[in-house]
Amino acid sequence: MKMSYRSVCASAALVTVMLLSVVGAQSPEPKPAFQGQTDAPPPAKPSPPVTIQPVAGGLTGAWAFAFLPNGALLVTQNAGTMRVVRSDGVVSAPLTGLPPMKSTAAQGLHDVVLDPDFSRSRILYFTYFAPPKGEAPATWPIEHFYEQVWTKPFAERRTMNLGTERVARARLSEDNSKLEDVDVLAEGVERNIVLAPDGTMFVLGADRFRFYDSDLDGAIRINRDGSIPKDNPWLTRATVPRETYAHGFKDPEGAAIHPQTRELWAVDHGPQGGDEINIVRPGRDYGWPDVSYGKQYDARQSDGRKNVSVGNGATSMKGVEEPIYYWVPSIAPSGMMFYTGDLFPDWKGNLFVGAMSAEHGHHLVRLVLNGERVVAEEKLLAERKARIRFVRQAPDGSIYVIAGSEIWRLTPKS
Repeated sequence: MKMSYRSVCASAALVTVMLLSVVGAQSPEPKPAFQGQTDAPPPAKPSPPVTIQPVAGGLTGAWAFAFLPNGALLVTQNAGTMRVVRSDGVVSAPLTGLPPMKSTAAQGLHDVVLDPDFSRSRILYFTYFAPPKGEAPATWPIEHFYEQVWTKPFAERRTMNLGTERVARARLSEDNSKLEDVDVLAEGVERNIVLAPDGTMFVLGADRFRFYDSDLDGAIRINRDGSIPKDNPWLTRATVPRETYAHGFKDPEGAAIHPQTRELWAVDHGPQGGDEINIVRPGRDYGWPDVSYGKQYDARQSDGRKNVSVGNGATSMKGVEEPIYYWVPSIAPSGMMFYTGDLFPDWKGNLFVGAMSAEHGHHLVRLVLNGERVVAEEKLLAERKARIRFVRQAPDGSIYVIAGSEIWRLTPKS
């Protein structure tokens, strides 16, 4: 049964770039499971104007960054480079010492997170896509990963050696010029890294449709040395990878720990519509590829059909967690942050998500929460018309975003 679902859904593994090129292709508005699950009203009090300070530019394919203790930023670029942006905006040459990487479609170098003890240990963690043995590092055209892969029968896809999603640990040299002692901690995930309060590490990955006829991939949980926590939820199931924490995600491109509940929240980039925010809990199923509030991509239907259902065609199913919020039409979400600083007092406790859809307006989403419910939604930076890929709170309470190939710093307007 899962095999048939996956065959129907394979085309939905298209990357963000292809999604954004489909003009006018969006699914009809589905019925929410509960009031407030979508289309939240604007906040009663709109946000005050902000000052936007350009920090750096020319960072093509910038995906994520981390704040270094000296005020610089360590920035990843999807094509496989990592650079340091100094506080004066000077961008370094690419760091050396990175492992071989393969960039194709949305695969490449993604997240980077500093260890809590970084100032002493210089340890950091990052996710990337590694080429298969014997293949040189390179950037491949999008057709390599999709047109030449997802169109093939499942059994044939299983024989292809395209590369491997990985999360690794390394040491940043004292002069910030190279990575040392790179150690692969786990394979099969390459999107977001979130360090949990209990000392473990969550790593989220996109749907690996080329390998599986089930959806038991998505979010893993490991210790920071790569070992397996003793309370992981699937340890008694020999057929499920022992690092598995939760499953049923399509393309989780942003995640963060809730500052009060300490639970993991994640945004899942849906197909044609159906972008979701989920609270990720151990052993739970989040639906993909069986159910979705979105539809398959119209552009990928060779027979010209429109609004083709995902999986079994339902938006809800017994045993599947409901998203706490979803978007139809798609906003193409990427990046997630809870604001906890003092610089923007009206934003404390709000959730922020980047939006990359050109069709429905590049912007930064501000979500006002009441417990686990979204009660208001506001679009910020929409007038700047820049794809917001990543968002992080700085140590001083300001907010930094990746906007296209630039990094901006947001502060209150004086």
